Amino acid sequence: MPPPRALLAGESWTTHSIHQKGFDSFTTTDYQEGGGWLIAALEGAGWEVTYQPAHVAARDFPFTADGLAAFDVVILSDIGANTLLLHPDTFVRGQATGDRLTAIRDYVAGGGGFIMIGGYLTFQGIDAKGQYAGTAIEQILPVTLSRHDDRVEAPGSVTPDARAHAITEGLGDWPALLGYNRLTAKPEAEVIATVGDDPLLALGQFGEGRSVAFASDCGPHWAPMPFVEWDGYAPLFSRMAGWAAGRL
Repeated sequence: MPPPRALLAGESWTTHSIHQKGFDSFTTTDYQEGGGWLIAALEGAGWEVTYQPAHVAARDFPFTADGLAAFDVVILSDIGANTLLLHPDTFVRGQATGDRLTAIRDYVAGGGGFIMIGGYLTFQGIDAKGQYAGTAIEQILPVTLSRHDDRVEAPGSVTPDARAHAITEGLGDWPALLGYNRLTAKPEAEVIATVGDDPLLALGQFGEGRSVAFASDCGPHWAPMPFVEWDGYAPLFSRMAGWAAGRL
């Protein structure tokens, strides 16, 4: 039996810095990826992971539900809606391409699994630039989104409170987090972890498929090193994927 397959899009960034030293200045550019912990967790549980950093997903993310059907679960983490909506052929060349958010919705309706992981450019994110509110993605999520910046920065830390479920079984006490996206659970959602009064981990059905919303990050800064190095990290995220894919 072939291993389950996951498509992860996002978790990458480029930082362009200006260094000013008196009269003179110079610039440096640094590229980083933040999905290593998540990818390792999935691969350690037997998943085959196709990873598309944000700049790759802009060009190569599938346009149709049929194209996504090669995967058991699709994961978006810290990647804004515009990256998937504005293919270079559309934004640069003015060509019609396709609505990849609608493709994800149709993929889930047909039985696919979907996970959105929080961050500065998922859900609504910083300055509401994630821009998923009102899209086909909000339709499939087990949560509703605000129209404004939905971050809750918690530099003093917040401790998750988990409830009994196959995903959370045996994980013990969760390490603290340093922030999350504030979401509102839909009436039919199953919320299995919270931070204060807000949902942290919510599950839902859409059509024949399943969706998961994890309101915090899969890596720093919201998920600090004690969280990503926690013994429960790998089972938590691999079980999320398994549940979304109907394997748990």
